[in-house]
Amino acid sequence: MWKTIPLLAAVLAVAACASPQAATPAATQTSSLQRNAESLQAKLRRTPKDAAAWAQLGATHVELARVTFDPQHYTRAERALTESLRLKPESNGEAFIGRGALANAKHDFTTARDWGRRAVTALPDSAQAQGVLVDALTQLGDDAGASVALQRMLDLRPGVASFTRAAYHFELHGRLDEAREAMRRALESATSPDEAEFCRLHLDELEGRTGALETYRALVSKAPSPEHLVKYGKALDKAGKPQEARAQYDLALQQLRALGGDDLTAALIAADHGDPAEALRFAEKEWAKRQSVFTADALAWALHVNKRSAEALPYSDRAVALGWRDPEVLRHREAILGSLR
Repeated sequence: MWKTIPLLAAVLAVAACASPQAATPAATQTSSLQRNAESLQAKLRRTPKDAAAWAQLGATHVELARVTFDPQHYTRAERALTESLRLKPESNGEAFIGRGALANAKHDFTTARDWGRRAVTALPDSAQAQGVLVDALTQLGDDAGASVALQRMLDLRPGVASFTRAAYHFELHGRLDEAREAMRRALESATSPDEAEFCRLHLDELEGRTGALETYRALVSKAPSPEHLVKYGKALDKAGKPQEARAQYDLALQQLRALGGDDLTAALIAADHGDPAEALRFAEKEWAKRQSVFTADALAWALHVNKRSAEALPYSDRAVALGWRDPEVLRHREAILGSLR
């Protein structure tokens, strides 16, 4: 069934089932991941030539970096994955997946794509390998390639990870009804309260329910990612609390500097709440690495706040070319068009 029908039909045909992989509250998942890392370390002290265990340890540290925002875990992941590949340089699909996930986490999407392709070659029936490829190709602006990898992921494992990615794909194409349906399927697929919470939050956003201030405050207390901090800052701004909002933006920038790699988010924060010239430097740097709808919007907005709206317009056009109708993207576009009238 999954092999013969297109993406939308695949999403709608399943009666019951993460950006992208589901995020879970830091306290809960960190404890579980730390126990897993300790168990793997104990195993490797007994069997130090176990390439698979080294790959699993590397992947665990990638996840720990995601939920704790501690860049030391990137270094530990790198060491573990390097050792796995030293022991087994060829056909080491688990290490290839780990390398791809690490590169995606560090926003090195070209490298992530290359590792993802190697992972898919080594493990053609791995949904996780396809997920690495979907994330990298989406961020690089390869929409056709991302669609193929996403369909394959749905064929292999129609669950939370694949349905959330499908929802994101539909959202980028302006197909919000399908995006909401895919996220509902993800919610139905959730196997833990943490996964359900993640899916419910994103479904609320897709349905235009952005949540109360308390929702975002609770969110950043559990998982203070730059993305969540920016959302909390915007909610504070709307609530008439600009100083508190500024603190969240500053904290988000600190996180980005510590983790490294995400010049796109830094560009958007600087454009709205910092130095326009710095915003443009960030955006141009990111555009040089990848020409996606995300970077097109960031560069358009950075050019606009630097009073270069005529130059911004072609990038704004590109940002909405697939059908993406994110409210912030539309706000940027309306301001750019308004300044040119």
